[in-house]
Amino acid sequence: MRKLPLQAANLEGDADEIEAAFYDAMQTADIEKLMACWADEDDIVCIHPGGPRVVGATAIRATFEAMFANGSIRASPERVRKTVTMGSCVHNLLERVQVLTPSGPTDAWVIATNVYHKTAQGWRMVAHHASPGTSSEIQEVSDAPAVLH
Repeated sequence: MRKLPLQAANLEGDADEIEAAFYDAMQTADIEKLMACWADEDDIVCIHPGGPRVVGATAIRATFEAMFANGSIRASPERVRKTVTMGSCVHNLLERVQVLTPSGPTDAWVIATNVYHKTAQGWRMVAHHASPGTSSEIQEVSDAPAVLH
């Protein structure tokens, strides 16, 4: 499979900047900016809520192009939890997605995990896995103590 050329992005930045660019690209339906966030690797993977595993830049691009055909995706990351190493970073977060209903706009929730690797081109996304959530996801289940001593 032929690799698509990816637009240059910030080589000095970090995974947080790539994540911000990814969500900004969704909100503006900018497919070039969105694809520039992804690593130039054959096995990058994207799973949309309730969807199949989509592997490779061409397939991932096609899924986002299909979504952007209906307009931008008003998704905002919230409650990000990060695991960072020298060469990789994992963000687990809630996405607040604005959806239009017959009674007007409302918020929907998606639970997402974004994985980034540090590449020769800088930090890039290698996986985006999103699952449907509910308003109960706002309340987090954690083994961390509620009160610090």
